[in-house]
Amino acid sequence: QVQLVESGGGLVQTGGSLRLSCAVSGRTNNIYLTAWFRQAPEKEREFVATISQDGGRTLYPESVKGRFTISRDNAKNTVYLQMDRLRPEDTAIYYCAAKTSSFYPRDNYDYWGQGTQVTVSS
Repeated sequence: QVQLVESGGGLVQTGGSLRLSCAVSGRTNNIYLTAWFRQAPEKEREFVATISQDGGRTLYPESVKGRFTISRDNAKNTVYLQMDRLRPEDTAIYYCAAKTSSFYPRDNYDYWGQGTQVTVSS
């Protein structure tokens, strides 16, 4: 089993920044991709970013490319999401997720955290 615990959410003004953290524990040696997703009220869950175990491969959708940066510190078993130039439409619950496969990096994740709320005020 793999456990994921998010932290770092909060309230920020438009144009501001936040850094989310995802602490990963358990059978981490089987993890290949760790990702961030988000879900706003009454909207479908949206892929935000993913990173490979060695940090060499990252992927973002167009909606956050150039504003969000995913990174990891394997010594701390932690994955980060640096969010800059935040917009009100970034308001959502942000979830950390992990999977043991390299296929379908935008979906089909095996393990999920509980989420952390990010609110961007206009």
